[in-house]
Amino acid sequence: MTDPVKFLLVDDLSENLLSLEALLRRDDLVLLKARSGDEALELLLDHDVALALIDVQMPGLDGFELAELMRGSERTRRVPIIFVTAGSHSAERRFRGYDAGAVDFIQKPIEPDILRSKAEVFAQIYEQRRTISLQRDQLQAQALALEAADRRKNEFLATLVHELRNPIAALQGGLRLLQRASDPDKAEEIGRLMQNQSSHLLRLVDDLLDVSRISQGKIELRLAPFDLGDAVRMAVAMADGAIAEKSHVLTLDLPDTPLPVTADQVRITQCIINLLINAAKYTDNSGRIGLSVVEEPAVYRVTVTDNGFGLPAHALKSIFDLFEQVDGYRDSAQGGLGIGLALVKQLMQLHGGRVFATSAGTGLGSAFTLEIPRTALLGAASSVRLDQAGPDRVF
Repeated sequence: MTDPVKFLLVDDLSENLLSLEALLRRDDLVLLKARSGDEALELLLDHDVALALIDVQMPGLDGFELAELMRGSERTRRVPIIFVTAGSHSAERRFRGYDAGAVDFIQKPIEPDILRSKAEVFAQIYEQRRTISLQRDQLQAQALALEAADRRKNEFLATLVHELRNPIAALQGGLRLLQRASDPDKAEEIGRLMQNQSSHLLRLVDDLLDVSRISQGKIELRLAPFDLGDAVRMAVAMADGAIAEKSHVLTLDLPDTPLPVTADQVRITQCIINLLINAAKYTDNSGRIGLSVVEEPAVYRVTVTDNGFGLPAHALKSIFDLFEQVDGYRDSAQGGLGIGLALVKQLMQLHGGRVFATSAGTGLGSAFTLEIPRTALLGAASSVRLDQAGPDRVF
């Protein structure tokens, strides 16, 4: 809600202040009253005003002196000033008033309609200036966000070129070695390494395709009833290589009862795999990884914990942004492009669920939790298909 417009009324006589207040009073206007120039300056320290109505003849600081002090301060130099004066003034005094920063003079006795009309003009100007200032701030924030996004995009493209080049170079090298290899065992080993590089290359391309589909609203969810426990066990099996490679110990805490859910089993499994592989990447060798499922009335909470690198507080939300990687952890990404967790976030949003991270801090491990609705919210997905027979594809 926008703050109300404020006017400053300055007069050493209480009856004059009450008269001005009565003439200008309305619900969307705050009238600040001061009986001296010093009181007015104190109010101006705490309040932004759209207009100052100042009596010229006051003991102590007179109206002209107050206006000059206001013009000398960066905070108040642009406040419009209307002098309220009794009787007529010489051209010299009027010139001094305008030179001090006045925009107008009003003679006493005051014509109510003239005062209200002039005050309304300055209230509207103030509102317009405030709107322009807000729009400027929003544009600056958007420009900064675009700069940050452009920087992340450039970093991503540089990483992408590097990560695509590595497996392609390895495949080319493997082909050359196969052409010269005469030992079947050696050829088999080279073929296995080439297969690993091909799988890595395919995973990078699949992630890029998924990001593109989601960004364009073209991803298709195939909703069907299944047992969430089956998806969890499949994810564990498919992430086993990444976990075993670093000798991690995985603890699985899964209810014994069935966990019925209606969702896209392939995509839910993909989300869990991504969290498990992420935990394996960012945990030192022989670390501990936990996977648990908790039933709640409307959702299942699937949580992957680790005793790995942990996350600083500022990264708990940004880690789910596209192309985002925590500074200092890039060496542990092992060829990741910074899009895995962004994919998880977008896939969960399509299901009407969410993902969030918690961590006690750097070096203290982390936990990533999926909140999966027992029945996916159809309205949340950009493209949804219902399969009565269950999902018919794997990734």
